[in-house]
Amino acid sequence: MTEPTLESIIVERVMPHSSAKIWRALTETTLLEQWLMHNDFQAVLGQQFEFRRPSMPGWNGITKCQVLSLEPPERLVYTWNPAGEDAINGLKTLVIWTLTPVEGGTLLRMEHSGFTLARTNAQKGTLHGWTGFFKSLEQLLTTL
Repeated sequence: MTEPTLESIIVERVMPHSSAKIWRALTETTLLEQWLMHNDFQAVLGQQFEFRRPSMPGWNGITKCQVLSLEPPERLVYTWNPAGEDAINGLKTLVIWTLTPVEGGTLLRMEHSGFTLARTNAQKGTLHGWTGFFKSLEQLLTTL
């Protein structure tokens, strides 16, 4: 039986930057590391990669991902799954980035979906993480 899902985590920001600049921050390994996590990401359809951070209670710090869709500079989709022992009963989630040019910049939308009712704490922790990541992304974009 499949567990019922919760609404996705959705973060939207209008940023005073071009889609091309934001796309770089989403897809260049060294830039991703500056605002998100250490990674071995490559902007290649089907590419498997990992995000890594120091472990913390309830998470070993490793997220296994795979690029599912790549439409530069408009849309990027990848899986976001725990690794190691955390993967045994772990979430299988999806991150979707959408970049839409608007007057004065780009509307950046991130949707992280796949949370279940049994995993509300994971969703709360993930939302807290994305809030900090977005602040770091905004700061990085001002330097590019």
